[in-house]
This record gives sequence, C-alpha cells and structure tokens, in this order.
Amino acid sequence: MNRGNQAFILVILLLSLTQGCGTGFAPVTDRSMGARQVGVPVSSQTSASRPAPLPNPGSYTVNRGDTLYSISWRYGLDYREVARWNNVNDRFQIFPGQVLRLTPPGSSGTAVASTTAPRSSTQTQQSPQPQRSSTQQQNQTTTNQQSSTQQQTRQQTASQPVASTPQPAATTGQPVWRWPANGQIIRRFSTAEGGNKGIDIAGQLGDPVVAAADGRVVYAGSGLLGYGNLVIINHNREFLSAYAHNSRILVSENDMVKAGDKIAEMGQSGTDRVQLHFEIRRNGRPVDPLGHLPRR
Repeated sequence: MNRGNQAFILVILLLSLTQGCGTGFAPVTDRSMGARQVGVPVSSQTSASRPAPLPNPGSYTVNRGDTLYSISWRYGLDYREVARWNNVNDRFQIFPGQVLRLTPPGSSGTAVASTTAPRSSTQTQQSPQPQRSSTQQQNQTTTNQQSSTQQQTRQQTASQPVASTPQPAATTGQPVWRWPANGQIIRRFSTAEGGNKGIDIAGQLGDPVVAAADGRVVYAGSGLLGYGNLVIINHNREFLSAYAHNSRILVSENDMVKAGDKIAEMGQSGTDRVQLHFEIRRNGRPVDPLGHLPRR
C-alpha cells in the first residue's frame, strides 16, 4: 500500500473517532421541572427551578389530602385571605369536594346576607300591629328578641374576619431561624420570572432535614407538582416555610415542632439530584431565605 492510500485511510479513521467519541456534553433531557441547558457540562448544571405559582383559576375543588395551606401555596396566595373569602373556620378545616373561591368576593358575587342589611328589631316593633292578647304579645316579644339576636350575630359575622390564625405557644412572636440542612447552597433565590423561589441545598441521601424555626406542621405529603415529598410549617401570622424533595417525611400534619427537630430525610423526589429545596413565604409571597437565616 502506497503512502497516499495510507494517508487517506488515516483521515477516515480520525473522522470516525471524532464523531463517535462525542464532546462530553450532557444530552438534552428534562427529568425535573425544567429543561437542562444545551451544551453545558453535567458538573456545572444544577436542578431546575421550582414551578412558579400556578395561574389563579378563580376557584378550586378540594381533593383528598389537600389543606388550605397547600392550596394557597400552589397558587401563591395568603392562606388567611383564602380562609376569609370562603368563611372557613378558625381551624382552617376544608373537605373533599368543597369548592373554594381563590379571589376576593366582588360586589356581584357577595352573599345576600352581607349586601342586604336586615331589618332591625326596632323597625319591626314600630310597624302597626293589631291588638292581641297578653299571651300572644309575650310570644311575639320572645320571637322578636330571638330574631334580633340572630340578626346581630349575622351582622357581626359579616363585618369581622371569619378565620384567624391559631397561635399555639410554639408559634408566637417572630421566628428565630436556623439552617434546615448542613450542605452547600447549589442554587440561590431569584425574583426573575420562573426563577428559584427558595434555595437548594446539596447533601447525601438520608441526610437530616430539620425545622428552621418553631411552628406547626400544616402539610406533609406529595400533592404539589414539582416539590416531591413536601413539608410545610406555619410559624406565626406571617411566615411559612417549606422543605421539598425529601426521601422520607417524619412528621404529620398538626405536629408541633421546635427549631432543629428532625422532620424529614433528604432525597430527590420530584427532582434529578439529592437536595433540599427550602422556601420561606411571608404573607403568601416567597422571600429570600438568606435574608432570614443566620450567616455561616
């Protein structure tokens, strides 16, 4: 074989090797909530952002496992407002099949009881009445008094917020925050549209996840798309915190927890790597956890 043929064969082999070996970039896949970046090495990629609050549909039918807190979280609403719009009791109890409104009552949608002022007992007593026996008059007086009491109750209910936040001893005052996990931050908070609504903390499968402040567990489950196994804690009238992607949840709804109590184990449910996604929401709005956690 002459040198010309040998050179030609060598070029062909080099071209084949170049096409077969690849460049070391990750394929474009979407195993979490958003697509990976094209052409970015795997080592430099972090998990995709958590989903932004869903568009408000105006109403929501409660499913089994939902809580007022998880529904409000899903749509980026303040649970206290949702409770007030729906006359939910002060224990924030809702039931499967119940239809909740997710917007403030408008003038056209306001209940008749709150738009039509009831006639007062004074007006009723001033209306002309035929002469009656003493027994009939006593019965009428009793009826009027009962009617007046019911009307006053309805008026007070319409003029005052129906729901108020329970304040057990562990959730009074401002939260004293601590870190929920020991790993390094791999993704920070972002206010950009579609940005991360909390921080992502790296770790190993099974690492402890602890309560970041005293409070009450108000959600423990996997019903919110993109969060995997999720725990939400109510700390006081303003603050909620969330702990996502756990491999195991170790608490139940209504459990009281103290800062540092182990509530879950780190995992990768709902994402593509082991991590803790941690959020703090103030009055229903995401805030940067690094503005509240102690420096380390």
